[in-house]
Amino acid sequence: MISALRNLIRELEVDRSLGELHRFRERIEAMDRLDAYPLERHFSDLDSESVEARLYRRARTLYAKLEAANLKFYDTIRQEIQRGANPNQLLQWIVKSGNVGDLSHLAAGESYDYLDELFSGVLRFAKPDARIVQLPAEMVCYQPTPARHIFDLIAHTQLIERDVLIDLGSGLGHVPLLSSICTGARSIGIEMEAAYVNCARQSAHELNLNNVTFIQQDAREADLSSGTVFYLYTPFLGTILRAVLDLLRREAVSREIRICTFGPCTPIVGEERWLELVESLEVGRIAVFRSGNGGP
Repeated sequence: MISALRNLIRELEVDRSLGELHRFRERIEAMDRLDAYPLERHFSDLDSESVEARLYRRARTLYAKLEAANLKFYDTIRQEIQRGANPNQLLQWIVKSGNVGDLSHLAAGESYDYLDELFSGVLRFAKPDARIVQLPAEMVCYQPTPARHIFDLIAHTQLIERDVLIDLGSGLGHVPLLSSICTGARSIGIEMEAAYVNCARQSAHELNLNNVTFIQQDAREADLSSGTVFYLYTPFLGTILRAVLDLLRREAVSREIRICTFGPCTPIVGEERWLELVESLEVGRIAVFRSGNGGP
């Protein structure tokens, strides 16, 4: 193990390109490789002049440099957002830092990856400072949409300025915030949990975002009349989902809408006769439906 760690440290120390801001993904991978060596928990028992102790100090120094480069990267993007940079600015940073321009090979499923690390660092989501209320029956515990799937949603919907994205069950606001940053569309998050809504509003305020709104409300009672695109990461099931789908069907009578889903609610939404799938369905990825004539 010591020999392998020594070789890894040498490899990373000579790779000066890791200090370049856009090499974010490579830095995250390098930090993960260093973390695979559990020297820290044994360090207090090591002789300070031993080979293992010296390697540990080199590894921690290297790790700290990589971490500092990431913090600088986060701050750079965050400041661009606060200045009101072009909506494509963040997308350009992401493509440069992670080679995610081709979404056709997007990893399916609900796992998280380096993009989520990036957005946690850039957006700095506030943590709820109040007790989370116990959910009623049929409502699903909050889990944020993985960032790669939010980009998939943005790519599939091609949101423009006249669009209004409504996230039903928006949680801490990942989807509305990123959509408002990366597109010219307006975004609305509807969420029952007051603590989540307060955090989402704080994030929007700190980022100087004026095209995103967060509303504390039951989705069954919400005004959906402005929405052109609706997103559901399975926030509820059963009769609640049925009631919300009925509301959306009534909205579709007067205009075409699109409904994007992720997770277990997708096959249920897919059974709605008034909706048609825009593209072939891929398990574990965002599905996009378009309304027909609103009829049964």
